[in-house]
Amino acid sequence: MVQTPLEISFQGCAPSDALRQMVIEQVDALERLHGRVTSCHVVIKVPDHHHRSGGHYEVGIHLTMPGNIDIRTGHAPTLDGRFADPRFAVTDAFRRARRVVQDRLRRQRGDVKALHGRIERSLDEPPRE
Repeated sequence: MVQTPLEISFQGCAPSDALRQMVIEQVDALERLHGRVTSCHVVIKVPDHHHRSGGHYEVGIHLTMPGNIDIRTGHAPTLDGRFADPRFAVTDAFRRARRVVQDRLRRQRGDVKALHGRIERSLDEPPRE
C-alpha cells in the first residue's frame, strides 16, 4: 500500500466518492503491476466553461516510487468529447501513468527494445536466404 496517504484533490468540481473510489482502485492496480508506490497525489480538475477545453476534465498524477522514480503525468484535454466524462479522464490519466512507469522501470533495468534481429555476416558474404 502507498506509504504516505493517497491525496486526491478536486478543483472546479464537487468531490465525488465514486471518482475517489476509482482513483483508489487505479492506484492499487498500479501497485500490483509495478510494486510499491511511495506517494501519490491525484488532481481532478474542471476548467470553467470559458476555458478552451469547454469544461472537459483534466487529471494530473504525481507518483513517487522506490529507486528515485518521480513521475508526473498530466494531459490538457483537447476538444475530444470523451474528456467530458470524468471516468474516462481518470482512466486515461492512469493509462498514461502506467506507460511512463513501465518505460522508467524498463530503462532502470537496462532493457531496450529490439526493433530488428541482429544479422551476423560480413559485407563480403552474399545474403543468406
